Amino acid sequence: MSLNVNEIRSQFPILQRETATGARVVYLDSTATSQKPLAVIEAMNDYYRRSNANIHRGVHTLAEEATALYEEARVKVANFIHAPHPQQIIYTRNTTESINLVAYTWGRANLKMGDLVILTEMEHHSNLVPWHMLQAERDIRLEFIPVRADFTLDLDAYRALLEQGPKLVSFTHMSNVLGTINPAREIIRLAHDVGAVTVVDGAQSVPHFAVDVQDLDADFLGFSAHKMCGPTGIGALYGKMDLLDEMPPFLGGGDMIKEVKLRSFRPNTLPHKFEAGTPAIAEAVGFGAAVDYLLSVGMDAIAEHEHQITEYALDRLEEIPGVKLFGPTADKKGGVAAFTLDGVHPHDVAQILDRDGVAVRAGHHCAQPLHEKFGIPATSRASFYLYNTKDEVDMLVNGIYKVKELFG
Repeated sequence: MSLNVNEIRSQFPILQRETATGARVVYLDSTATSQKPLAVIEAMNDYYRRSNANIHRGVHTLAEEATALYEEARVKVANFIHAPHPQQIIYTRNTTESINLVAYTWGRANLKMGDLVILTEMEHHSNLVPWHMLQAERDIRLEFIPVRADFTLDLDAYRALLEQGPKLVSFTHMSNVLGTINPAREIIRLAHDVGAVTVVDGAQSVPHFAVDVQDLDADFLGFSAHKMCGPTGIGALYGKMDLLDEMPPFLGGGDMIKEVKLRSFRPNTLPHKFEAGTPAIAEAVGFGAAVDYLLSVGMDAIAEHEHQITEYALDRLEEIPGVKLFGPTADKKGGVAAFTLDGVHPHDVAQILDRDGVAVRAGHHCAQPLHEKFGIPATSRASFYLYNTKDEVDMLVNGIYKVKELFG
């Protein structure tokens, strides 16, 4: 099934605009955040125009409508990743908060001095720093699955680490720098064989290809709406029911309580136990609309389109003298192309490309240890989604040739 990309692009208003230099926007930064279709923008606008009220506590019409919209979105998100029950979807602000929630609740309740947590060398800072913080508090041990020269994880080294009896294995499903799609099902199975709990950073996987938490057998999985055509400020944590039931609350306040006395309280049932205070209601509505939109396009079709664009982009970038690509071959990665250009800092590459409207990322992409492993301070990163075209890849390549001319 092929996508009608022109039709898709017409649904994203921002892709119709021009920059200050008169260039049309060529948006190649969806790994950082995706653009939003009219369906999402209008759903949030309609909520504020028609149904804005606080949820769960009111009995008037607007409150009941807002509550229904908020909880209907949760059902959509649960179905999108094939969660058995909507109660297993905890709304958070983003993937970062989802991982922090696990570290602060499950981690504090279950990890003690000397316990081993296994991570990988390709993690986003959001799946490093929470465990560093817990290490400082509890003196847990952190070990890392190495990244091999072919930009994939060394699973032999992982098996050796598992012999040390870890309590937790936390890893990214898809690298935001390399694009590497890790064998999540196998990593989880091996962890479960030694009794470890697993956390999957799904920020880059859930938006781009079909993810089934039951098929993966993931214990926890976090992801963000803003990377999957939805709004910023909302994400989700999926967890297995028994784990979520046993975990203490994350934040205290309204809606996460069943009963409060002056000297005690009883927490609410799932999922509300982890959702304190007035939540991001309009954003939840937008989250649900984004799920509807992606399903209407088809996740398999999106994945195939991205694969074609990525394969084309890698071929074109490899033609450019002085470009060095970071990441595995197209069959092992998602829609990401991170690269360096000899003699030019990645920030200069990004700024010059921007003159022609080409938006790419430059820096360490919140994966500083990964860049240090390869002996570089930063990369330029082009990333692709359902609305990108091969013509835009050509504009990227032409822009890089202009950079080379400017720097001689």
